[in-house]
Amino acid sequence: MPIPVPPYPTSTYILDARLTWLNRAATGDMWPQTWAADGRLYAGAGDNQPSPDLPWSPMNVWRTGGDDPRDPRPEIVNNLPVDPARYTGRPGVARNLGLKPAGLVHIGGVLYMAVQNMNYGDHPPFNRQHNLNGWIVTSRDLGKTWDCDATQQDFFTGRLSSCHFLQAGRGDGNVVDGYLYAYFPCGQDTDESWWCNNDRMLLGRVRPSRILERNSWQFFAGLDAHGAPAFHGPFVAPEPVFSYPRFCGENHVSYNPHIRRYILANYAFYHPVTGEPRPYHTLPERGYLTQLSLYESEHPWGPWRVFLRDDDWLIGGYQPTFPVKWMAEDGRSMALLGSGNYKDGVSDYCFLTQGVEYELAR
Repeated sequence: MPIPVPPYPTSTYILDARLTWLNRAATGDMWPQTWAADGRLYAGAGDNQPSPDLPWSPMNVWRTGGDDPRDPRPEIVNNLPVDPARYTGRPGVARNLGLKPAGLVHIGGVLYMAVQNMNYGDHPPFNRQHNLNGWIVTSRDLGKTWDCDATQQDFFTGRLSSCHFLQAGRGDGNVVDGYLYAYFPCGQDTDESWWCNNDRMLLGRVRPSRILERNSWQFFAGLDAHGAPAFHGPFVAPEPVFSYPRFCGENHVSYNPHIRRYILANYAFYHPVTGEPRPYHTLPERGYLTQLSLYESEHPWGPWRVFLRDDDWLIGGYQPTFPVKWMAEDGRSMALLGSGNYKDGVSDYCFLTQGVEYELAR
């Protein structure tokens, strides 16, 4: 079986894209990030591994003031913003381990972090990590302390369990056309969300002053007869803005203001021999390759066009995201932040940064 090919046309605007340098720092994974008003990047990390300087935690918050992604020097702000003993006691949730960061954004002086409850697979043999529900926690002191009950734990459920905020600028610059946008990776035929090997992404939006009001959220319902986006809500069945069956990750989208394009970073695990999609938690682990595919669009809802594809990005690499802070003003390079497992015998379970260079059509 050949390796799947992204079902999208090739970009005619971003040309000759290539991955360049690679840097490793800190420890942890997932790394949803945002560029806060204080000029620093803030990021959430998933289950950190024990180290001499860091006791194990299922989720923590980091920051870096570094302008150079090749030397970011991240540091911990809060090692346990959400207590797993209190928030993982629900049916089906992995006890203590079932707490992960999904999205992070800084608006109006408040850090909003979408978190999710999950387990490590309950649908064998295609054993994807299952997102069960999500909610939003807040911090008014840049991550030092958190209100973990800013919303109810069932704020988002089913296919909306994993909320990933669009990154569009610094602080209040994340607001686009008066709205905060967010993406939700999910399945196609069931009302479920997965950490990897989803089928599609949905798009929601909300006024910044009403982020914590579930009834104020709207969802993309397609284009009208004039090609304008239609949003309905809060519980109308949405239409996907990105589809790649069983090859859609828990993805992030960022806006690059220097080239006026939205950048979507997708990852998917697959078997190195058969080419079939194989979720990370379908044993044996650490043996699956990752396909990285990058897309651009003039709108948050697409249409999307591929400008880079790497079928051997990392062995188990996942969740690439593009910090707006690290997008070059000359419009010729960006730096992704991601994490992974092992590549060439070196652990990538870390704050992994990598350069992407490209040319633009004249």
